[in-house]
Amino acid sequence: MTRTKRFVIAGGGRVGLQTAENLAGQNHEVVLIESDEERVAELSDAYLGPVIHGDATRPSILKQADLTDADAIAALTDETGTNLAICMEAQQLAPSIRTLARAETRTDHEYDEVVDATLMPQYLGGDHAADMLTGEGIRTLVYPTADLDIIEVTVTESAPVAGRQLDEIALPEGSLLLSTADREELAGPETRLEPNERYIVAVESDVVDEVLNLMRG
Repeated sequence: MTRTKRFVIAGGGRVGLQTAENLAGQNHEVVLIESDEERVAELSDAYLGPVIHGDATRPSILKQADLTDADAIAALTDETGTNLAICMEAQQLAPSIRTLARAETRTDHEYDEVVDATLMPQYLGGDHAADMLTGEGIRTLVYPTADLDIIEVTVTESAPVAGRQLDEIALPEGSLLLSTADREELAGPETRLEPNERYIVAVESDVVDEVLNLMRG
């Protein structure tokens, strides 16, 4: 069972709110920080979790979010420089915290010494940001409809399906194993789910947890 984690999201715009809602939907604890007072009022109506009003580049504001008790912080404002500054300040206050910064442009590894991960424009969605933050071997590829997810899952060694063929597994109704993650092989009855290998699964929202329990234990 995935343990509950605690995340701090700096920036309550579209991406920040979507990320917070996605993480909260996975039963994680999330604190939002937003500098715009009008946006804070909107967030209070749209988001049920705690929202801090203030500039996340300021240590006094980050301290309110209690970073020492957080697993990671994601700086998701519209300004790359602001996001990097937030992450650097967060690391000063909580050296072990994981950091994710939204950036508009970069060359490969440009920010590797500043942050642990960078969210690029082509991935500017709260689903992708949430996947990067949780780091649970699960990656959302696309949300085709409100009720259907296409996810990439790594099978753990202790998973109930590990080492078994697909025709030996009773996947729940509303789910379909599509292929290996490299898309080189479509899944069939004789596909064996190997530990530490990644697979792409189409799954209806109401059976996601059941599928993840089978593939991750």
